[in-house]
Amino acid sequence: MSVNTSVVGFPRIGAQRELKQVIERYWKGQSSLNQVRETARALRKQHWLTQHSAGVDLIPSNDFSYYDQMLDTAMLLGAVPARYRNLGLSPEDTMFAMGRGYQGAQGDVTALPMKKWFTTNYHYLVPEIEESAHIELSSSKPFDEFSEAQALGILTKPVIIGPYTFLKLARGPQGEHLTYDMGLINAIAGVYAQVLQRFIDLGALWVQFDEPYLVMDKADGDIELFKSLYSRILPARTSANGSVRLLLQTYFGHVADCYETLKLYGFDGIGLDLVEGRDENLEALARYGAGQDATIFAGVVSGRNIWRNDYVRSLGLLDAVKEVADKVVVSTACSLLHVPFSIEGETGLGTAVCDHFAFAVEKLGELCDVAALVEQDQVERDTSPILAVNQALFDGTRVSANPSVQSRLSCLDERDFVRQPQRSDRQKIQGAELGLPLLPTTTIGSFPQTREIRAERARLRKAEISQSEYDQFIATSIDDVIERQEQVGLDVLVHGEFERNDMVEYFGQQLEGFLFTQQAWVQSYGTRCVKPPIIWGDVSRTQPMTVRWSAYAQGRTQHLVKGMLTGPVTILNWSWPREDISRQMQTQQLALAIRDEVLDLEAAGIKIIQIDEAALREKLPLRRSHWHKDYLDWAVAAFRLVHSGVKASTQIHTHMCYSEFNDIIEDIDAMDADVISFEASRSDLTVLDAIEKAHFATEAGPGVYDIHSPRIPSREEIETRIRAILSKMRPEQVWINPDCGLKTRANAETWPSLEHMVAAAQHIRQELV
Repeated sequence: MSVNTSVVGFPRIGAQRELKQVIERYWKGQSSLNQVRETARALRKQHWLTQHSAGVDLIPSNDFSYYDQMLDTAMLLGAVPARYRNLGLSPEDTMFAMGRGYQGAQGDVTALPMKKWFTTNYHYLVPEIEESAHIELSSSKPFDEFSEAQALGILTKPVIIGPYTFLKLARGPQGEHLTYDMGLINAIAGVYAQVLQRFIDLGALWVQFDEPYLVMDKADGDIELFKSLYSRILPARTSANGSVRLLLQTYFGHVADCYETLKLYGFDGIGLDLVEGRDENLEALARYGAGQDATIFAGVVSGRNIWRNDYVRSLGLLDAVKEVADKVVVSTACSLLHVPFSIEGETGLGTAVCDHFAFAVEKLGELCDVAALVEQDQVERDTSPILAVNQALFDGTRVSANPSVQSRLSCLDERDFVRQPQRSDRQKIQGAELGLPLLPTTTIGSFPQTREIRAERARLRKAEISQSEYDQFIATSIDDVIERQEQVGLDVLVHGEFERNDMVEYFGQQLEGFLFTQQAWVQSYGTRCVKPPIIWGDVSRTQPMTVRWSAYAQGRTQHLVKGMLTGPVTILNWSWPREDISRQMQTQQLALAIRDEVLDLEAAGIKIIQIDEAALREKLPLRRSHWHKDYLDWAVAAFRLVHSGVKASTQIHTHMCYSEFNDIIEDIDAMDADVISFEASRSDLTVLDAIEKAHFATEAGPGVYDIHSPRIPSREEIETRIRAILSKMRPEQVWINPDCGLKTRANAETWPSLEHMVAAAQHIRQELV
């Protein structure tokens, strides 16, 4: 009997980003809600049939979402704050209001906070549970989608964010951690029990509860919370109408510290990540066993990278699992949401390159290959043509090292990572040199990438216009945005980044060692998709990348203009990194390239240089014991390497967004930037307490309004936020800026918001002088 296969989750945006496009048309009034629903139905059908045709046995349903699965779960539980319910909108529009805010005839509400989904570049909406919340089964979405697939002849494995993860990630109305009283626990568990009962009635064989929060360090009471929930849920697997098997799916790390509890509770299946939590999960499995009736879902196919699976490595892992467990399913390690749809159509890379990559569709084939191979004996494996083709990809001949890059790395010493003089001395020098007012106002860097800008870039790509014509268009766009910033009254300007398609891809296209795809889009949040470049070989810079347009913009104004760069850690984390060398080495290569650019910007007369590290927190290990040795020590050092060579009078900025900063605030300070801006409005400025407690030495600009929402904040609203900032920080330390870059916003929202921001800062500045 062959080994079964399982997929944790599948991408939902569509091969051509169909979901994104129809939803955004709906937001603009160019399509109907019924058109959105029909597109969604068609995509679900396509994705189920694709997995079924590939031979996957346990195909997920309810992994689809218009916006975010955590948001869907909140709506399933009825955890919708009153301010959104009171808008009186359709379920879909209520969800969109929670995800992106609402400002219209029905009211004016801001969006829920948004955070990174563990160590990915995917963002989830943080559920808010009010004290008055009435938790009850409030949505039929999981059951409707199961029935949709059933009508196609496909019996799916419904997927729902588990109750433990949901409660650990949810917050109260002020962003506070929840108090897990028995009333809330019983209500949540009761809904999940009802879910299982409904799926029994519908004929489901398996239901998957995703519990990735189990891979985190455990706080006091966490295991008791887990037990309290599941002791009430597990009995619901059986009813008078039959039974259903419950899969507890974990991913992004190991559950060694709670595996014994999971085994003792008698789950029908336990999903283990054998990519990111390999050693610890295998050790726990060997120590405690699998249980007589439990199935181990062995996650050996990565859902986090685009490189081909090494079948020999996966077979070794599966052989180890089979020594302990009688029942084994070959599974993806996590949802395939985090990889592009398919390599098909990537005609620009060539077969020899594409052979090394597996996107979501290709990973389905890998699952089935590995499942077939694991049942073979060693003789059959040794003669398997499938295994031979796979192993030829890992013979070490894919790329050769760049001698120049390797030489630079070998010459680095401690002095290259320390900037002189110390920051307190630099701040005095910069204060005299730059002459900025109290509470200086600025933006994060990008301005709206309008349809016209994207069209001109496309025309250049298609050779419909010359490079000189395109350059003139960019120059005119910069002239316009400089003039408008001056009119608004901003103190430190930016050139707008109109020539840049993406804050990572733009740099990758000018660096040696990168490859680029045509359609390899991945969902970041809501309808926002990104197309990460691929790090193929050693990285180096051959010529300046940003100096021309930064210097041009500075020449068009008497105001200071920031030079805008993306930092090495963010470029790494928002690319598909190599797997044949360490991430630390790749980051140092990138740091040397960006360091060269920083020095060239300084030489061109740019006095303020922003080096964005938006993704610094993103790959922080989930276990605190691994934070520094395995990540922060070398990530912070790489940033310091980038800017350590500039003059004391050159002001170095950085930017971070949509992560929890509080517990690494001292490490952020240790990056030794002069100024940092970061997302704060969606988290209600909770980072201010950490800044105050840590005696944060870096000047800082906590974002005063949310740019991921189309609503326009009032001057009074922004003044309230500035006053909250000043209650925790010295005025001399504070900058005023939006949460993030303005690339995705429209001009109609951008300029009124900035006018209100500048007016608010100037009003409070007058009070302080």
